[in-house]
Amino acid sequence: MSSQSFSSPRASRTPADAEAARVVARLLLEIEAVNFRPEEPYILTAGWASPVYIDCRKIIGFPRARRKIMSLARDHIERTVGSESLDLVAGGETAGIPFAAWIAEGLALPMSYVRKKPKGFGRMARIEGILREGDRTLLVEDLTSDGGSKIIFADALRSAGAIVDHAFVVFYYAAFPGALETLAEHGIQLHWLATWNDVLEVAQERQAFSPEAIEEVRAFLADPTGWSAAHGGKGA
Repeated sequence: MSSQSFSSPRASRTPADAEAARVVARLLLEIEAVNFRPEEPYILTAGWASPVYIDCRKIIGFPRARRKIMSLARDHIERTVGSESLDLVAGGETAGIPFAAWIAEGLALPMSYVRKKPKGFGRMARIEGILREGDRTLLVEDLTSDGGSKIIFADALRSAGAIVDHAFVVFYYAAFPGALETLAEHGIQLHWLATWNDVLEVAQERQAFSPEAIEEVRAFLADPTGWSAAHGGKGA
């Protein structure tokens, strides 16, 4: 993947988006949700090797950071999707559930959640909560790398009668090829607050990691598929 394709999500950002990204990046660093490990790469769920890992679930344990991030999320959603363009917020099991609950509260909307698969007993439901036919639904998760789980969750919601045109995450890797295009092919527009590029800029300013670690992450972002293939993950 070229640096041009990586930087494209940043090209259309508003000043408000850019400032929110910096705030979120700083907060993620402060709560130690950011992990740089070039010498022992992480293998992500989708099979990619990555020298960086983000644990957005740590936000749950930091109320002040959580409150600020969710306020920025609400503002971003109202600005990009519209405050009266949604009927429901749905969290993806498991990490997306608390974020969906906080966003639903901020937007004064009902909230449901969607399971990865039926629970195997009772109603065999994948959707928990109330979902009405035709509900305009915002799918929420904590992060995305290549968008695969968003498609699975959106398909389940649509099968239950929801209209799912938008998905929101706190953090988008903005590295692996085709994520936004694949989501768009499935009728989903992705919204996010921060990317690895944002975190990298703030980490460098704050000297949060060694120069060597930061340079290795830059090498990863310049060619994520090549870096992944060379470090035990899948390639293009």
